[in-house]
Amino acid sequence: MENQKENTENQELENNVSDGAASEPTPDTDTLTPEQEAQDVEPAAENDKMADAAAEWQDKYIRLAAEFDNFRKRTLKEKMDLIANGGEDVIKAIIPVVDDFERAIAALDGKEQVAAECEGVRLIYQKFMDILKSKGVTPIEALGKPLDVDFHDAVAKVPVEEVDKKGTVIDVVQTGYMLKDKVLRFAKVVVGE
Repeated sequence: MENQKENTENQELENNVSDGAASEPTPDTDTLTPEQEAQDVEPAAENDKMADAAAEWQDKYIRLAAEFDNFRKRTLKEKMDLIANGGEDVIKAIIPVVDDFERAIAALDGKEQVAAECEGVRLIYQKFMDILKSKGVTPIEALGKPLDVDFHDAVAKVPVEEVDKKGTVIDVVQTGYMLKDKVLRFAKVVVGE
């Protein structure tokens, strides 16, 4: 049986030699024809091109995934900001009503004929302020504090004789308000100098 295999191989080898070209290198010879070398080089170059193309697509994919992740995080942050500050415009429109309440209370204070009405206005004002507080609106404390331009807007300077009152808020002309950590309206104050 082995002889038969060897005879078949020898016969194929003779046929190839007689045709004038050996299509495959034999184990006996290590040399390749120029055509065979060119064929071997072409797949290697093609493999390099394919590897480069694969690396380029992989890089594009990674960058696209990172861009999408950044987009997702940015839109989520924007949504959270909208939720947190969504009513800012409405609250800014309501703040002058609070000022009117405070003026009404100040005007009615001390008048005995309208003591009941004054108490009613105070209750409405307190309820209104509690609702605003539940939504994250707080008044800016200014009286007696040093001037802070992040929260206060100095509308006037008044000379004072006491050294400890220089640079501090002596009077609040208009109360300022904050929505959580954002200033809705700066407090208009009078500062001692």
